[in-house]
Amino acid sequence: MSSRYRYSAWHGGPDPLQPPVDLREALDQIGRDVMEGASPRSALEELLRTGTRDSSGLDDLTRRLWQRRSQLQRRHRLDGTLSEVRRLLDRALEQERLALSADTTEDARFRELQLSALPPDAAGQVNELAEYDWRSSEARETFEEIRQMLGTEVLEQRFQGMKEAMQQVSPEDVERVREMLDDLSDLLAAHARGDDVEQKFDDFMARHGEFFPENPRDVDELIDALAARSAAAQRMMNSMSQQQRDELMALSQQAFGDPRIAQALQQIDRQLQGLRPGEDWTGRARFRGDQPMGLAEATAAMAELGEMDRLAEQLSQSYPGASLEDIDLEALERQLGPQAVVDAQRLADVERQLRDQGLLQRAPDGSLRLSPRALRRLGETALQAVISQLKTRRGERDTDRAGAAGELTGTTRPWTYGDSEPWNAARTVRKAVLRRAAEGPDSPMLDIGDLEVSETEQRSRSAVVLCVDTSWSMVQDGRWVPMKRTALALHHLVATRFRSDALQLVTFGRYASTVDVGELAALEGVWEQGTNLHHALLLAGRHLRRNPDAQPVVLVITDGEPTAHLEPDGEAVFQYPPTPHTLGVTLSEVDVLQRLGTTLSVFMLGEDPRLERFVEIVAQRGGGRVLAPDADGLGAAVVGDYLRTKRRR
Repeated sequence: MSSRYRYSAWHGGPDPLQPPVDLREALDQIGRDVMEGASPRSALEELLRTGTRDSSGLDDLTRRLWQRRSQLQRRHRLDGTLSEVRRLLDRALEQERLALSADTTEDARFRELQLSALPPDAAGQVNELAEYDWRSSEARETFEEIRQMLGTEVLEQRFQGMKEAMQQVSPEDVERVREMLDDLSDLLAAHARGDDVEQKFDDFMARHGEFFPENPRDVDELIDALAARSAAAQRMMNSMSQQQRDELMALSQQAFGDPRIAQALQQIDRQLQGLRPGEDWTGRARFRGDQPMGLAEATAAMAELGEMDRLAEQLSQSYPGASLEDIDLEALERQLGPQAVVDAQRLADVERQLRDQGLLQRAPDGSLRLSPRALRRLGETALQAVISQLKTRRGERDTDRAGAAGELTGTTRPWTYGDSEPWNAARTVRKAVLRRAAEGPDSPMLDIGDLEVSETEQRSRSAVVLCVDTSWSMVQDGRWVPMKRTALALHHLVATRFRSDALQLVTFGRYASTVDVGELAALEGVWEQGTNLHHALLLAGRHLRRNPDAQPVVLVITDGEPTAHLEPDGEAVFQYPPTPHTLGVTLSEVDVLQRLGTTLSVFMLGEDPRLERFVEIVAQRGGGRVLAPDADGLGAAVVGDYLRTKRRR
């Protein structure tokens, strides 16, 4: 039988046909922040806050959440029940006075005096009229409507769905509610004592389950639901004025005309507060709109505000041990819609895949750091940007073209891991055909052993030193990140295209030091006086001597003339303006490198006349060249100069 398929809209979360998470974009953003001096952890947090091209960040979700919260508070006010009581009370009194005006007896005049002597507040009037013998049947019904409304409102505050179930209330219904409240109080008391209440809970739900449409599975779920609603009701009362609170407390005694209902609810509230002290029982909110809400509706609004507050805390990720997995996705969908859930899940996917794919690693001290794989990706991105500049500005071709390692010799050899030479298609196909003829048609069409690469002439090996200025002026003048991107691009080019070359990175401020690419990428700018090019050239010379069979190349990136040098005892001496001795020992190291046959290139950033005069002397003494790119063109200038030295050799 043929299968039949039915297609419909997807309702199960993120669209399965959406493109996968773009980790390259996320990694580029993290790498940019790290190179600007942020830690990998703070860079990841910044990415989650700002979001990606395809999803909103936590900050945007939080902003929308607070907008919704503000709209709710600006739209409503809390005195809806009091206003409704006053309206019904005025109508009942008007109906009663109308009936009394048609009666000429002294009893009617006495009753009119009673009505005129009522207290000014609604709660006092309702309590006074509780025992009043109404002459008007319409007035009596209106007054009874007040009692019924108060009863359903105070119950709906604490029991979801009660208002709909109590539209028409008989004395028997009121008695059932009172019995339920008494049984609930007994159940809570037994649970607080530590008794085994499993059977007691089952009996309670069997008798009163109709009052709990959420259908709790055990006593803890029941308490959680009741405590959350009771706490919201308390926060609603806290948000009112003292006069409104007193008036509502007094009115609640008239719920269904039975004060025992209000007393039982107060007892349950105290028990719930003791069982769930972690709920927010003291909070408050300011409502300043013009749409009145009843007690039940106001309590629901307070519960919604509480949910928004919890969501805002989860989205802030500012508490210890915070994780995107903490976000209540169901609450997020209720407040901001399904797209917000998709955004939150995509952010969680970004964070999880950055870790799972090894792009972020945990250091021994517990901090996060960029993995070698992440640094390779950043270097690849930086190199691609540099190559695009070279194509645009200088007409260069991509560096992975055939023959990048040398001219073709016409011979081939089997491919091995790490080979960058071009494949020889004819020899590869021939080997595959012969192998399949021997092994049979079930063998694979192409095997890794079939691969043949075209051999090229051996190019000369280079020992390359990139010396980068890390003085504070590099940070201050916006050259810090371009310098790091240049180092990443050059490192990636050497590591992937010219593997035989030996690259050393050297940073120099007051002192110079050798660093790996990860240390340079994470290096933070520090306020430090001194540009010790002398020390940097000493370290460069050490690297060149370790590779005597390689062509020496030194590339220097700086934005200031040398203002420090290294004494024989290892101490750095700083002086500005630079002393003749500092300039002299620096130029002496230039002479040493020149005697080693070094190709020395200086990339001058900025327009410092003193630096310009110094680098001219360096070029004359060292037989090198000076380039003055802007910060954006630094990478293209350095990589282009490195490739130029390779082509010249």
